[in-house]
Amino acid sequence: MRRLRSTLALAACLALPGVAPAATDAGYLPPETLVLQAIAAHPQVQAAAAGARRAEAEARGLAAGAHEPTLSLMSQQRRVHGGLDYREYEAQLTRGVRLPGKARLDRELGRLGREVAGLQLADAEHQAARLLLAQWMEWLRAEGGVAQAQAQLELVQRDRDAIARRVTAGDAARRDLDSAQAALSQAHAQATEAAARCEAARIALRTTFPSIPLPGRAPALPEPVADDAGAQLHIDHIVSRSHEIGAAEREAERLDRAALRARAERRPDPSVGLRWLDERGGEERSLGVVVSIPFGGAARSATADAQRASAEAGSAMAESMRRMIQREAEQTVRHADAAWRLWRDSRQALEAVRASTAKVRRAYALGEAGIAELIAAQRQEQESALAESDARANALEAALLIRVDAHELWHDAGDNDA
Repeated sequence: MRRLRSTLALAACLALPGVAPAATDAGYLPPETLVLQAIAAHPQVQAAAAGARRAEAEARGLAAGAHEPTLSLMSQQRRVHGGLDYREYEAQLTRGVRLPGKARLDRELGRLGREVAGLQLADAEHQAARLLLAQWMEWLRAEGGVAQAQAQLELVQRDRDAIARRVTAGDAARRDLDSAQAALSQAHAQATEAAARCEAARIALRTTFPSIPLPGRAPALPEPVADDAGAQLHIDHIVSRSHEIGAAEREAERLDRAALRARAERRPDPSVGLRWLDERGGEERSLGVVVSIPFGGAARSATADAQRASAEAGSAMAESMRRMIQREAEQTVRHADAAWRLWRDSRQALEAVRASTAKVRRAYALGEAGIAELIAAQRQEQESALAESDARANALEAALLIRVDAHELWHDAGDNDA
């Protein structure tokens, strides 16, 4: 029963539903058109897009200003002792007036708010691209593990069957069959574990990016190629095109303008209006101009000081963001080089182990080695093959991450000028 469950789990992971995507510049990646659509549909990107629309509306509001006309109407009945009664009316229309310089600052605040939101949207797309790369490569790693486990299971199964026939013929001891059976049970367990990892990776990819179909069989991973470009060039591209740095710098600039705007608000805006009176039943009428001038106090000064402190904090945060991106860019580039070298060493180790296993298998066929030696050699070869497969995927992913962070992969062409 346990063998049956292992076989079914492997079959389920190897026969995934979906249509094989067309090849891109890297045939093991999904088509770029589907990738861009999936990124745009990601909830975090949708939220950032809504934030950009909100910033656009707020910019229109800042340009228009907060002051709106206010109309006041009053009707009253005047009674004169011993005289006549009169119906009287009063109306007043007033509107605040922004002092010179405040409108310009408001427009700049709106413009910078739009730029910050646009950069945050671009960064949300970038983070979704990184997430998709990580989940796609994890699925490919898991598929490689399934393939390795399946190959090992078939090999151990053949060995166990061959030893069983030899035991029946009297050419092998019963303990050899017990050892082969134990190795087969272990291979089944490893196959089950690999299938579970594959299923988990497939579910993560399917739920996070449901619009990207998985192929019926995972594409083969090519051998990683050493990067001939200079590491510093990659680092400079990543830093110069970082939306996170751009958004932090624009936000610092916006906070600086907000501090200037708060300082200007220490001189409150006056209100200007017209007042119309109709008294004594229309016998007296008047039209006048009304001007209201508030006096700024300690509250406005405190608000200006608080905004200035926020502006200073924003500048510090922008510098902190630049340093963080610089550090992460260097780590990403150095990690890619280390990952390639690790794959190269893993491949050399796998070749050596395969040669050693072949010798042990020949020795076992000639009766010069026991079943325990053969099982140990085959297990070491499987572990080396799995290590090489993981190292291959890791090296490819590290190289692709440089391209994603430099906005050369899965980004609009205009992002390279960010």
